[in-house]
Parts: sequence; C-alpha cells; structure tokens
Amino acid sequence: MSLTHAILTSLLERPCTGAELARRFDKSLGYFWQATHQQIYRELGAMERDGLIAARGLPSTRGQQRHFEVLEAGTVELVHWCGGQGEPRPIRDELMVRIRASAVLGTMDVTRELRRHQGLHEETLQRYRLIEEKDFPPGVSRSVADELQGAAEGRHCL
Repeated sequence: MSLTHAILTSLLERPCTGAELARRFDKSLGYFWQATHQQIYRELGAMERDGLIAARGLPSTRGQQRHFEVLEAGTVELVHWCGGQGEPRPIRDELMVRIRASAVLGTMDVTRELRRHQGLHEETLQRYRLIEEKDFPPGVSRSVADELQGAAEGRHCL
C-alpha cells in the first residue's frame, strides 16, 4: 500500500482540504497507516501533477483553501490497486527483540514491559469499541461497505 492509495480512499469517502485530510489521518486512517502532515501535502502535490486529483479554491478566512477531489484517473488507479495482490509486511517490533534479548541475557525480566504493552493494547481495543458503538450501533443493519470498513479498522470480522 502506498500513501497515494490511502489518500485516494479518504478523498473518495469525502473530498476535503489538505488540513482536513491530515486531521483525518490523525484520527482514523492513522490507526493503520501513518503519515506526517508534510508527507500528506507532498503526496497531494504529486497526485495533482499526475492527474489523480484536482484542487479547487474555496474562500476562507485565510484566503483560498484548496479543496481536493479524486478525478476519474484516481478512481481507476485505486480500482486497479485494490484488485491487485500484496505481500504481508514483515513485522518490526522492538518488544519482540527485547524479549529475545532478555532470553539470551538470562538476567533481565521484561514482565513489567509486557504488562505495560498489554495495557496499551487494551486501551486501543476500548477506543475501537467506542468507535464501533458510535458508527455501528447494535440492531442497525450493516451494508457490505460497512462490514468492510469495520474489518479494516479492526472492529469486527466479515
């Protein structure tokens, strides 16, 4: 996956300004694809040059804001990418190396760090459950798109 595809997906969900897109990354997409605001703006420029998106000016209190929308070429690119295959990324996890080092050294106890990580994961799970309750209340039927979105965000299985 690339940042381009994450941005195309987000803009197809709802066209927006670069600042709004960066906030969206911080709040939702950032759970599974991180990008700095600088990376997002740089990628928006490249995508506009490549004809995947277009910006139109909207008046604001600070002058003209650029509001980005996906062009047909951007949708075609996302369809092509989405229908393709990808390889799982190798896991790079400092905690796993720390555990292995602890075993090799034989003198270190990493139990406290393991419990800390468990607590952090439990907090993340609780945050996901709150999002699920808000976005997908019990008893409300879900579309296939809703199910896919929930699966992508780790909220439920298909």
